[in-house]
Amino acid sequence: MTEFSQQVVSGLASGGIYASLALAVVIVYRSSGVINFAQGEMATFATFLAWTFLHHGISYWPAFALTLAIAFAGGVALERVVIRPVEGRPVLTVVILTIGLLILVNGATQWIWGGATRKFPSPFSTRPVHVGSAAFSIQDLGIVGVSLASVALLTLFFRFTKLGLGLRAAAVNPEESRLVGVRVGWMLALGWGLAAALGAVSGMMVAPVVFLDPNMMQGVLLYAFAAAVLGGLASPVGAVVGGLALGVVLNLLGTYVSTFGGQMRLVGGLGVILAVLLIRPTGLFGRTAVRRV
Repeated sequence: MTEFSQQVVSGLASGGIYASLALAVVIVYRSSGVINFAQGEMATFATFLAWTFLHHGISYWPAFALTLAIAFAGGVALERVVIRPVEGRPVLTVVILTIGLLILVNGATQWIWGGATRKFPSPFSTRPVHVGSAAFSIQDLGIVGVSLASVALLTLFFRFTKLGLGLRAAAVNPEESRLVGVRVGWMLALGWGLAAALGAVSGMMVAPVVFLDPNMMQGVLLYAFAAAVLGGLASPVGAVVGGLALGVVLNLLGTYVSTFGGQMRLVGGLGVILAVLLIRPTGLFGRTAVRRV
């Protein structure tokens, strides 16, 4: 039971990272109806910005806040400059555009910072905390706390602020939202900005664990897609639950099933996507759309 508890907490830490990036994917999907395949590369770029701030003497949490602000502004700018011109085009056009954006951002990251692997500091100690016979890493607990705090703040924003309610209305019914004065275009840009900021949180939490390099978020993005599909692409709550559940399940399988380690975890993420799409395409928290004709 001691080892089981430790692996569950470690899985929750991984799942919190998947959940924050999955939530970013869901926000973009709900606001613009497309999946942003460049979400992981945007998170990596933001994490390299944070590394630059830290390298120039800025302490961790001010650098963290500055990175979130820049990521948010960058997400808004991308929506206005890159995504807005193709609004109303076939979904495939926007998907190809986000894939091109993935390649562009990855290339820009390698051009600016190079392809070398760097060590990214963690704000949390790796010292263990003993609870009975179990030992939990402060870093794992900190990652879970930051991820859940980000999700909680976003939930409060969507439910109790006028801006958040406007964003939800614009995502659900843009035409009627325009009739009541909601600036739908800017609401969609706001969604991209929030998604970019959440991606930055995910990147800064995962970098101390896996080291910082231009391709570090590619595997994490696959798990985030699996979490979003598992919970439901239209459900923010589902993205969080799916991310946490996926992190715990994959960690337990890697611990207790000898053949389920290393790259097999990626196979497990793909397996989750395929299984959910075959059995319940709307995900655990999704709803089937019903239209009258």
